[in-house]
Amino acid sequence: MKKLLLLGGLRDLIPVIEAAHKENCHVITCDYLSNNVAHAYSDEYHNVSIIDKEAVLNLAEKLQVDGIMSFAVDTGVVTAAYVAEKLNLPTVGSYESVKILQNKALFRNFLTVNNFNVPKAKGYNTYNQARKDIHHFKWPVIVKPVDSAGSKGVIKVEQEKFLNEAFDYAKNFSSSDHVIIEEYIEKKGYSSDCDGFSVDGKLVNIPFNRQYFNDKASNPHTPSAYSWPSSFTPSQQAELQSELQRLITLLNLKTSVYNIEVRVGVDDKPYIMELSPRGGGNRLSQLICYATGVDFISNAVRAAVGLPVDTFTSLDFDGYWAELILHSYKRGKFDTLQIDERLRKNIINKDLWLKKGDPVNSFHASNDTIGTLILRFDTQEEMDKALIHRDEWVNVITS
Repeated sequence: MKKLLLLGGLRDLIPVIEAAHKENCHVITCDYLSNNVAHAYSDEYHNVSIIDKEAVLNLAEKLQVDGIMSFAVDTGVVTAAYVAEKLNLPTVGSYESVKILQNKALFRNFLTVNNFNVPKAKGYNTYNQARKDIHHFKWPVIVKPVDSAGSKGVIKVEQEKFLNEAFDYAKNFSSSDHVIIEEYIEKKGYSSDCDGFSVDGKLVNIPFNRQYFNDKASNPHTPSAYSWPSSFTPSQQAELQSELQRLITLLNLKTSVYNIEVRVGVDDKPYIMELSPRGGGNRLSQLICYATGVDFISNAVRAAVGLPVDTFTSLDFDGYWAELILHSYKRGKFDTLQIDERLRKNIINKDLWLKKGDPVNSFHASNDTIGTLILRFDTQEEMDKALIHRDEWVNVITS
C-alpha cells in the first residue's frame, strides 16, 4: 500500500482523498488546524504546519511516505517540492522551479527574462521601497501578496494616494511580508482560470474557460463563476497553449495538475498570469471530469506516488458547462438556498457546505465560498442567459 502525504485539510482535499483510497493508498493529512474538515476523511492526521518545510520533511521521513501533494492548497506547494526533492519522491519539478512559480515576484521576473508577455511588476518588502519606484508604473496597478491565493489581499489601485493603504492590506496576507505591484492588464473578452495537466513535460490541451466576477461583492477580484468554452479565438488559444508549453519546458516540469490563469489583453497579446503546480480551488478539476470524463485528480494522485498515469492528449466537452460559486453579499446566518425552476434542470451537481444557522461571511475571498453548482446546457445561448441571470436565479438567503 502506497502512503500519500497531503498538505492541508480544506474541503478541496476530500475528492483527492477519495481518489487516493480508490488507488489503495494510505492517506495522511497534516496542518496546524486539527478541526479542518478533510482530516476526518484521511487515514491519519498529524499536527504539523505545512509552511514549516523541515518539520514536514521530518514527518515524511519518519512515516516513510511514497508521495506528497498540496492539491488546491497554495501554501503547501513549495514545501511539497522541497520534501519530494530531499527524499527523492515523485515531483513535478525541482524545488527551485516550483519556488519561481509560487512567488509572484520571482515568476514575473522569470517571464520577463525569458521574453514572455508580462506586465511591468516588482516585489517589495516595505512601502517606502515601493513609493520610490511608483513613478515607473502606469496606473492603475494591482497590489497583492507574492505568496497567497484565492484572491486574498488583492486590490486594484487607481491613484498613488491609495497605494500605502493597499500595500499594508496586501502585506497582511503574505507569510513572507512581501508584496508585488504590477501594472493592470485590461483584458479583451474574458480571462481564463482553469486546471490543466502535463504528462512527462508535455502539456495536454488546456480547457480554457470564461472567468466571471461580481462587482457587487466586497472584493470584485474574487471569481464568482466559470463557463466552458472560453471566449478566446482558435489562434489565441494556440498561442496561449504554446507559451504555456514553453514555460513548462524552460522550468523542466514533468507530470502534474496545474491551476492556470491567462488572459488576452486589449493589446491582443496573450499573458500568463499564473501557473501553479497544484489543482485549483472551486472544484475546477471535478467539473472537467464531469464534462469530459478525464480525471485530473486521480491522475495527480497516481503521479504523486509514482504510479502510471492515463494517456490523454485532448479534452472533449459534452455540451456547454458552467460553475457557480455560491456566496452571500452580507454576513449573517445561513437560512436557505433558493434556485429558480428555470435552472434546476441544468444542475449536474450541487455541493452546499452549510446547514441552517451556520455563520456566513460576505464574499471577499475564496474562503468565503459556501458551495458550488455545476451546470450543463445544450447551447451557448441557454448558458449565457443563465449566467446573465445568475444573481436572480440563485439566491443565498441569510438572517
